[in-house]
Amino acid sequence: MHFIDITIFLAYMLGMLGIGVYFLKKNSGTEDYYVGGRQMGSWHIGLSVVATDVGGGFSIGLGGLGFLMGLSGSWMLFTGLLGAWLAAVLLIPRVRQNRAFAHFFTLPQLYGHFFGRRVALLAGIISAIGYTGFTSSQMLAGAKLASGTFAGLELLPALLIMGVLAVVYTVMGGIKAVIYTDTVQWIILMAGLLFIGLPVCYYAVGGWAAIQATLPPHFFSFSNIGWVQLLNWAITIIPIWFVGMTLYQRIFACRNEQSAKKAWFIAGLFEWPIMALMGVSLGLLSRVAAEQGMFAYMGLADAGALDAEQGLPLLLRTVLPVGLMGLMMSAYFSAILSTADSCLMAASGNVVTDLIGNLRKQALSEKGVLRLSQWITLGIGVLALGLASFMHNVLSLMLYSYAFMVSGLLVPLVAALFFGSRHGQAAFWAMLVGGSLTVVLTVLAIPLPYSLDANLFGLLGSLITYCSISTLRPLPVLHQQAAA
Repeated sequence: MHFIDITIFLAYMLGMLGIGVYFLKKNSGTEDYYVGGRQMGSWHIGLSVVATDVGGGFSIGLGGLGFLMGLSGSWMLFTGLLGAWLAAVLLIPRVRQNRAFAHFFTLPQLYGHFFGRRVALLAGIISAIGYTGFTSSQMLAGAKLASGTFAGLELLPALLIMGVLAVVYTVMGGIKAVIYTDTVQWIILMAGLLFIGLPVCYYAVGGWAAIQATLPPHFFSFSNIGWVQLLNWAITIIPIWFVGMTLYQRIFACRNEQSAKKAWFIAGLFEWPIMALMGVSLGLLSRVAAEQGMFAYMGLADAGALDAEQGLPLLLRTVLPVGLMGLMMSAYFSAILSTADSCLMAASGNVVTDLIGNLRKQALSEKGVLRLSQWITLGIGVLALGLASFMHNVLSLMLYSYAFMVSGLLVPLVAALFFGSRHGQAAFWAMLVGGSLTVVLTVLAIPLPYSLDANLFGLLGSLITYCSISTLRPLPVLHQQAAA
């Protein structure tokens, strides 16, 4: 890359660190560090939510879907809109109107309230593992993007740069730094795609006439997709909005219920149609470029043999001039960092509140908890860096952890919040059975009917387990009255 592009990129990185330094002086305790003093506004929260959810994976993944199937790939993020709006209507009122949750920091604290300490501890372990892994995978993704873009930059130095940046400003500033940097990062990403990526790539491939002449009609259709794929996306994505630790931190950070609901409606609209259509459109343009032979100079003349998710980065690398390349790389790094920092904060909150808090008998002072939180955040960041450095298959392994979290945690939470069922033993075993079943089916690659997602069977296993135990071993009457 040209030194102008490098200068732009370095200025962006220093700006992110500056936000962390600013909030290092502002944070006065754990209320500030983990939930932003519970006074955050709708737009900052909404942009932070969508930045965290879409992140680097969806940004690159949408390009891959556009490359493979065209505009129909945008339906993937329609499930994100459904999840966000369902959570706004159904979940947020239940959480914000319950006075018992007024001083909560994490999702597992809800499990402790409904099911007891043992279930809360298990939920904290599951969530901490999943989010530590996601932090690691985002660092690795950013490092691979950097090493592929900056000539002469090897993977390990790139990983250290990405990791140190994300960890340092998150450790210093806590959730406020994360939310405000997410806002900046999302604006950079949207502006980069809308004002640089789309117009430059559109004209580089020859405009609408060339696009129509190059691709078959199904690339421009919204019906180029089957019901199984839609169902699998829904099963994978919608439950995230009900059991994602990063989302509960933001629900608790909002100043009131109305602010939280507005933030979730904002996030849903940015997911679909805005980000969804921009992402798949850029992927579609990369397919046009590949078919036209624009990547032949790199030895990639066969569009059919090209990795779908390589198409968009290759197109940007090919057509963007000096200066604009630095801005676009900043945009994509924004997407990656906005997920990495949020996952790091989620894992830190789980360890400090749900693990150490549940096991420690003597309470610390407010200042002591804040310092412990910063050290734990640093430690998890270093661990995530280590995983990314030595385990190149960490993404696949941690996706299993995430599947374990989603299929294990959803059923007990829904049972407690919406049906008033608070059976601790049923919750504990439903979490283990549901999550384990999903992991086993995924790891062993067991063929499933109609190619349905393993998460569906994990959720069914969790539901059957919870209903069976709560029915066959009902709580004593006195226990039910106490729970009520």
